[in-house]
This record gives sequence, C-alpha cells and structure tokens, in this order.
Amino acid sequence: MANILAIDTSSAWCSVALSLEGQAVQFRHETVTAGASQLLLPWIESLLSDAKSSLKDLDAIAVCIGPGAFTGVRLGVAAVQGLAVSQNISVVPVCSLDAIAAQLLDSAALQSSQPQRLMIAIDARMEEVYWASYDIQDRRLPNRIGDIHLTKPEDLNLEGVQFLAGSALNAYSQRLPQFTGLIDPDISISALGILKCAQQSLQDGVHCEVRQLEPLYVRDKVAFTTAEREEVKR
Repeated sequence: MANILAIDTSSAWCSVALSLEGQAVQFRHETVTAGASQLLLPWIESLLSDAKSSLKDLDAIAVCIGPGAFTGVRLGVAAVQGLAVSQNISVVPVCSLDAIAAQLLDSAALQSSQPQRLMIAIDARMEEVYWASYDIQDRRLPNRIGDIHLTKPEDLNLEGVQFLAGSALNAYSQRLPQFTGLIDPDISISALGILKCAQQSLQDGVHCEVRQLEPLYVRDKVAFTTAEREEVKR
C-alpha cells in the first residue's frame, strides 16, 4: 500500500486526504467562500502532523488537474508542484470526472443497480457541461470511454447510459435530454475520489515527474464577452 497525499481544489470545496500504510485515511473536506489558497497548505501540514509523518514519507502526491474552476485547478497544481519538488516526490494527475466516477462506485444506488455504463456530467458554467461516459467492469475503477466533452446540456449523448450523475443534473435539469435511468445529482468531487484513482494508478505503475504536471482545462475560454452575456439573457 502506497503512502499518498491527495488534493482537490477544482470546485467550491477544499479537499485533502492522506493515506498512510497501517493507518486509517485522514480526510478534510469543506466548502470555501473565498478560495482554498489559505486552507490547503495548513490542512496538509495538520494531517501529516496528526499522522506523525512528513512529506518525505510519501510515495506520491495526487491532484485533480481539471476540468473545473480555472483558479482552483491552478492552485492545486501549483501547490503540488511546490511540495513534490521539495522532496522529489512522484505525482499522479487525476481528472475530476474520473474521480467522481470512482467515488460513485461506493454508492448504494450504484451497487444495487449494477449498471454497465454510467455518465458523469458536471456544470461547466457558461451554459455548458463537461461530461464523459464510463464502463464498469469487475469492480475496478470505471473505464472512461473516449475523451471528456464540453457541450451544451442538450447535447449529452446518453445512448446506452444507465446511470447519470453530477452537478449538471441540478444546474440544467430542464435542458438535459430525457433520461429514464438512475441518477445522482448531488455527488461532487472530493480528495477521496482523487485518492482512489491514484491508488489504482500507482498499482498500474502510472505516475509522472512533477515537471510533466499541468492542468487539463478542456475549455480555453473563461468568460463571456459583453455581447455574449446579452445573448444568454434573451
């Protein structure tokens, strides 16, 4: 079992998980109003101190690289770059949608229904959603099918999907294609999902050097122009 610190600041939450061999996972996860920049490093220091451990004891640091809130994604990546460089620690980049799909494996609804295909769809702002489909096999982590998409809510491809989850269900409930399968509109990303993905990645020998770590934005544009904002209002 690898010693892993997992971090997520890609949403409205600041989330940190620490998994050390022989110890229970430590976890802090709170919504933040002014960003996670003032919380992240103190939380990491506190978790390590409580575990009587330090950065040098880690095998890897995992971080959500997006897609998500641009500022939050950059914060998490920058923090991990600084921490990893200081001790020459390997890093594990994790996609936000993959982390949510991994968390969903623990849900009672999914375990009872045992779908073969699920979709994660999250609010991307600007009247769009990020989404990806996943196959579930042998209780391993969900296997993403193809790339992450950025589309209008109406353009989700729900063909074959049996379980739909993510913040897009609440944000665009009236605009999504008709869906009769199971849903979970409340699940959101946390460091526990990042941790699950990282544990599997390390088992598979997948990690990278800190110099290779970079955000996954999917969208390059961060705001509407004035004309576009007026168009949305119509």
